[in-house]
Amino acid sequence: KSFKNPSEQTVRKIVFYISLLSIVLEIYKQFNYTFSYNDGVVTADYQWYAFPFQFCSTPMIVGFISYFIKNKKVYNAILAYLATFAMFAGLCVLAYPPQVFIETIGINIQTMICHGTMIMLGVYLFYCGAVKAKIKTILPATTVFSVLIFIAIILNEIAYFSGLLERENFNMFYISPHCEPSLPVYSLVQQVVPYPLSLVIYIAGFSAAALIILLVAMPFTAKRRVKEN
Repeated sequence: KSFKNPSEQTVRKIVFYISLLSIVLEIYKQFNYTFSYNDGVVTADYQWYAFPFQFCSTPMIVGFISYFIKNKKVYNAILAYLATFAMFAGLCVLAYPPQVFIETIGINIQTMICHGTMIMLGVYLFYCGAVKAKIKTILPATTVFSVLIFIAIILNEIAYFSGLLERENFNMFYISPHCEPSLPVYSLVQQVVPYPLSLVIYIAGFSAAALIILLVAMPFTAKRRVKEN
């Protein structure tokens, strides 16, 4: 209620601070996965499968970057992505959390906070009117998602040609053609569909899920405008 009619700068700060919190927790996660302590000896072994550029990692990255973006179209596209695609990612994990729980309670807390804030932030962006609950909102959101997919493809190819995959598991967004398909449902598509077409199906599938989030938000969204600075 306190932030129901925010200025654009207020929205920027809220997105920035939530993203910064997620980044700090992600740094903790990376240290936890990299370093181990046994019999008085500290060893380091980076776990490349945990490299922070999976679908659920991107909201903290683009949210952090959005604070510094002055171009209004790009900024609004990122907010649209956070309110739709990111909220869907958060809902998937919180709907079935056992898939992400491990024996380390600190990592479990980090996971729940990061995915929980994806939902909270998405609801807030719709609630305050920073993201318009209109069908056309899905277009810029999907554009941001597609750019992130492209970056993931580049990272996967670098991992392949550098020889990293010979000793490590590195599969950003779980779309690498060089790794064993492992993403539920989509792995079935990967096995029978040519790689370029499977990417199209991947983007279309997640875009459809984000569109559902948008459609659900429409009847509950108040007609508010974020105040211009």
